[in-house]
Amino acid sequence: MKYINVKTASDRWKLTEKRITTLCRNGRIEGAKKEGGLWLIPDHAEKPMDGRRNKFLRTLKKAGHLPLPIGESNFRELVDKYYYVDKTLMLKEFIDTFPKVSLFTRPRRFGKTLAMDMIKTFFEISDKDTSRYFKNKKIWSCGEVYRREQGKYPVIFVTFKDIKFSTWEQAYTAIREVIANEYLRHDILLLSKKCNEYEKKYFRKLVDGSISEVSMARAFLELSRMLHKHYDQSAIIIIDEYDTPIQQGYTAGYYEQIVEFMRNLLSGAFKDNSNLAYGFLTGILRVAKESIFSGLNNLTVHSILDEKYSEYFGFTADEVREMAEYYGVPEKYEDICEWYDGYRFGNRDIFNPWSVINYFYNDCFPKAYWQSTGDNSIIRQIVAEADDETADNLRKLMQGQLVSSYMDTSVIYPEIKSNPTTIYSFLLAAGYLKIISKNDLHDGNSICDVAIPNKEIFYVYEKEILSALSNVIPQSTAIAIQQAILKQDVPKLQEQLQKLLLNSISSFDYAHENFYHGLILGICAIMNNLYHVDSNRESGHGRYDIQLKPCNKKLPGIIIELKVLDEKVAEDRVDAELEKYAREALDQIEKKQYAAAMRQEGFTGFFKIGAAFYKKHVKLMSQTE
Repeated sequence: MKYINVKTASDRWKLTEKRITTLCRNGRIEGAKKEGGLWLIPDHAEKPMDGRRNKFLRTLKKAGHLPLPIGESNFRELVDKYYYVDKTLMLKEFIDTFPKVSLFTRPRRFGKTLAMDMIKTFFEISDKDTSRYFKNKKIWSCGEVYRREQGKYPVIFVTFKDIKFSTWEQAYTAIREVIANEYLRHDILLLSKKCNEYEKKYFRKLVDGSISEVSMARAFLELSRMLHKHYDQSAIIIIDEYDTPIQQGYTAGYYEQIVEFMRNLLSGAFKDNSNLAYGFLTGILRVAKESIFSGLNNLTVHSILDEKYSEYFGFTADEVREMAEYYGVPEKYEDICEWYDGYRFGNRDIFNPWSVINYFYNDCFPKAYWQSTGDNSIIRQIVAEADDETADNLRKLMQGQLVSSYMDTSVIYPEIKSNPTTIYSFLLAAGYLKIISKNDLHDGNSICDVAIPNKEIFYVYEKEILSALSNVIPQSTAIAIQQAILKQDVPKLQEQLQKLLLNSISSFDYAHENFYHGLILGICAIMNNLYHVDSNRESGHGRYDIQLKPCNKKLPGIIIELKVLDEKVAEDRVDAELEKYAREALDQIEKKQYAAAMRQEGFTGFFKIGAAFYKKHVKLMSQTE
């Protein structure tokens, strides 16, 4: 069995090493053992349940409060057993307009699957009385015209959220199995006298896996035809997370195969299908340019830029306030805003529902819950392949600044790599950016000012940027450099920078000051939980290189000025020249009064660093005020 040490477990579980040791000592970590005075923990061990959480849940139970629906996307289960934020008026909006095929694009974990299961439960013909799930909900009080639609249609429902495989063969098999399970849910059709033997033969071949890939593309068309015949009522088709296989295909190298297959599958479901009553799809991206929806002139797209349906994915401010009141912590509202608010869907401010629920569940302890729900590697890829402009914009975003860009809601995955302007469209659609302002264009897209939504997403950027930097900056070194800056330990800081340059210099173009400036700025940028990081801003009588303004005035303001020896220096003169340049850099901070801007804001303590670089060499001089 593989074991990890206390420090590794501490980093993994975000607990202190002292807390991990206590948990081991108290037998709270299964399989932990002590060898040579050190605790060893099984690599597969799960993080122990926090005692505070148990206390919070016991308090809720004692007060008669409904439990929180962690990860629950089954509508019937949720409304029967858990706290439910009523989104049933979405059904009213749909019934009022009855669009033929609707696509909803939202970030992951914003309630897409639950919304689709609600639609399925409301509309689907059932031998049970499913109206009971809605009789105490908002939709039921809207009138008889809406209640008549309940339980009226046969429904086909599949979700592709788990189609994440490394080969096309595996992905195709998984898709077929998902659809086969939906066929089996309608196995009454095999006994139907209204369906012919040819249709039943197709049914059996799809379920037993003997169907060809070409025939498989007719799966939704054939099932809707059989349902229409059997119930004498056209069918509703719901496809949840339709673009998950497409994203995975792009990542794993079978993009063209999955796009062609999905185009044919969706065309059969929604294009000229006389057996279709209504269709619903959800995803993160629209993927329109790939002709996935070729010829679908009946498709209505509802992206995060659109106002219609904007309040039905995620929580509104009023819903979060009501939730905080219900659980007896109304004073936590501002904390929730800081961490999980900030999204803008259409004309609505929206909170991340997954994170808000987990916040209450974890005794109102704030952290980046959304970070662990999916793959954030797209940010890491963007950082690793960023050109100068993109890298500069990412730094601006992490410093709390705005970035302006053209937003194309039909961005496709290959464009993210080949066209830098689409990066921001993807980050916006995927939930990594928020809209501050937008100007609509005639092509249906917009020019938007965007920013990082909240503290939670900042930590996602921090983690992925640190991970991307680890290709040239080992994570342990980056952390050690940050700690040395915070502790004002100049010898340690110089040692770590020197180590970094010696070990990684072959990856660097060290001839220009811009490289060293970007290197230090990149390391400092992930300290935004303690400091606001700026560069090349006016202060005093000039422009400082790097400024770290503390979030807490008890911390010192930090100013770093860089100098680079750009002429060849004799080996025996390197140390002396570096010291001279480092001293000049430090003197420049004082002479130009770079601390003036922070002084005007009431900061009184300062840590000033003059840094000089020459190839693999670095020298630092410092002054504390």
